[in-house]
Amino acid sequence: MAADLEWPTGRKIWVTALIVPPLAFMATFVVLPILSAFVYAFYEWQGLKREGFVGLKNFADVLLHEPWAPVTWRAFSHNVMVFVTLMIIQNGFGFLLAYALARQLPGYRFHRVAVFLPVILSTVIVALLWKQFLHPVFGLFNKVLSQFGFGMVTTPWLGLSETALWAITLVNAWHWVGFPTLVFLAGIQRIPPDIIEASRIDGVSEWQLVRTIIWPLVAPSATVCFVLLFIGAFNWFELPYLMVGLEGSPYGSTDVLGLYFYRTAFGNQSSGNQDFGHGSALAVLMFLFVAVVSTFWTIRLRRREIELS
Repeated sequence: MAADLEWPTGRKIWVTALIVPPLAFMATFVVLPILSAFVYAFYEWQGLKREGFVGLKNFADVLLHEPWAPVTWRAFSHNVMVFVTLMIIQNGFGFLLAYALARQLPGYRFHRVAVFLPVILSTVIVALLWKQFLHPVFGLFNKVLSQFGFGMVTTPWLGLSETALWAITLVNAWHWVGFPTLVFLAGIQRIPPDIIEASRIDGVSEWQLVRTIIWPLVAPSATVCFVLLFIGAFNWFELPYLMVGLEGSPYGSTDVLGLYFYRTAFGNQSSGNQDFGHGSALAVLMFLFVAVVSTFWTIRLRRREIELS
């Protein structure tokens, strides 16, 4: 009987050929760098040369001591602001769009495709496109505001400390809003139509329908969107790097942990100094924070799903 359950040799080779290359790729470019960062964080470095073992000193420096700690906490606060803003705008608007698409309003087939189109665009294309749109002189955004009589509102959106982070965050929301929209739409479409129709026959308003029936039933979709957004917000790097540079310009107002880690470990335009010790400590702290918090919220939200079901 056991012999009958064994795979043919040819199939074993085929499955091995499919599994081993991705595992080797992940081990080389994901697992090994993570383990290396854990090791590097406990040593002092002089450029590319590893010096003596310093224990937790690098961690204490980036969290508690000058000049690293103030930049760390400033960057962390910006990541928190980005996460909260995207949670409200990106996920909130994504849910509203999903509900509108689920109602099959006129043109919903076109809008279902149009909403997701920005998601498939390269981040490089999105960053370069919106840098041109937000240009203070010939940018489309300011020209449209002036055309409709809001010339007093026009400003160098990426050049002011008060507006730069918010502008990049809104660009990110435009880029990714299609993802939570489709996730929520899939969750709404899984709800039996009889439940929604019976609620409407009973005279339930649209607000009550969304709040008491649809939202609790799409809780699994909300968990996916929440956790992925949290991970993305605290690993934010590409968009701010491409739109404002590695320094988090202007004056550090757009600095986030990803940018700070990169220029600490590998240097930047103004300083070529490489500090693998403190950079690795930052990377390890980011990894642990994201892993612990995302795991905690995943477990908590999954329990909430069970309670609501």
